[in-house]
Amino acid sequence: MGAASAAALGAMKDRMDLSVGIAVGSSSQIALFVAPVLVLLSYVLGPAPMSLTFSSGEGLAVILSISILWQVASDGRSHWLKGVLLFMVYVILATAFYMVV
Repeated sequence: MGAASAAALGAMKDRMDLSVGIAVGSSSQIALFVAPVLVLLSYVLGPAPMSLTFSSGEGLAVILSISILWQVASDGRSHWLKGVLLFMVYVILATAFYMVV
């Protein structure tokens, strides 16, 4: 079972502490382990090495995502509208990055 499905099942069973923990833990794992490993592998496997240099838009998206997560998770309550709003933030960020590239 993937992290997303485990987080969704935990949310359906009203275990928001588990759901938020899975979501934040998965994001941290990607940021701290998978991205640097991919950069190191790019020196061996890729046609050109990757870097961990982020543009200002990507940095702004990370800061925005962290602040929105803090605002949503700080009160410890959940509601379906919060999920819809978080999904819309995801759609807005995805659309913005799609339009730039």
